[in-house]
Amino acid sequence: MKENNIPIVDCPYGDYMIGDASGKLMNEYGRYPCKIKCGVYALLVRGTAHATINVNEYTFKQNDVLLLEPGSFLLIHEFSEDALVYWIVFGSKFLEKHTFNNRMSLTSLQLHSPIISVSENYAKVLCSMYDTIVLALNAEPTMLDSEKMVHIFNLLQTSYTNYAKKQDAYLLKPLDRKTEIYQDYCQLVLAHYQEWHHVNQYAEAMRLTLPHLCSTIKSVSKRTAGEIIIEAILNDAKSQLKITNLQIKEIAHNLGFENVAFFNRFFKSHVGVTPRGYRNTDN
Repeated sequence: MKENNIPIVDCPYGDYMIGDASGKLMNEYGRYPCKIKCGVYALLVRGTAHATINVNEYTFKQNDVLLLEPGSFLLIHEFSEDALVYWIVFGSKFLEKHTFNNRMSLTSLQLHSPIISVSENYAKVLCSMYDTIVLALNAEPTMLDSEKMVHIFNLLQTSYTNYAKKQDAYLLKPLDRKTEIYQDYCQLVLAHYQEWHHVNQYAEAMRLTLPHLCSTIKSVSKRTAGEIIIEAILNDAKSQLKITNLQIKEIAHNLGFENVAFFNRFFKSHVGVTPRGYRNTDN
């Protein structure tokens, strides 16, 4: 796989960051796609939001908890003006350093979504935890060193997992075969969209017939398998066009197109403007 040039978001200041953000600020940050290298826990305290995580779109509401694993793809579509988000970010170096059998992952729970809706009481517990950490840092910035943050990470992980286990059975039951195929397909697309542009390449890698893969993806997602590949390519292309200074022919090469003319036609057919035209707009 080629080096991914989509912007990478990590924790720039040490092992962790903690803060809150308004809907207006989140809308400014989320104008273009990015890849999350850190691990993120976030609670939507109020308001609503709409975002794409990996290749699926989600709507968030008050008291929803979001877990973003390292390697997740994120594109924020819109936060309501009244939205307020509390978040804790664990940097990639922190996660790599503390290999304590913890990952920013709940795959063992077989959750179908990176979002879980929590009760108002549980949301209050999370807000109290957040407030306590902020108070401690304001009183003494060095109070919470890396070792103490390991305990906070463990507490969040355990608390989140235990809450999820108490929820409806669908959170825990094994995935049906169609959903499993869909999730495997999406992961494969995210790993290979820069070099594999055709559905048959994924079908071969998954050892499935092309008709079976296509019908399964359509039945689960209401989208075609090809549309998911196109979305991944376009999100990366838009991000590189807006955030990097790379020449368009370089972006085309990064995304696996043999020549810039083919990339131009592909982009315009799906976006409605040429790559250069898109780069020069304010949207």
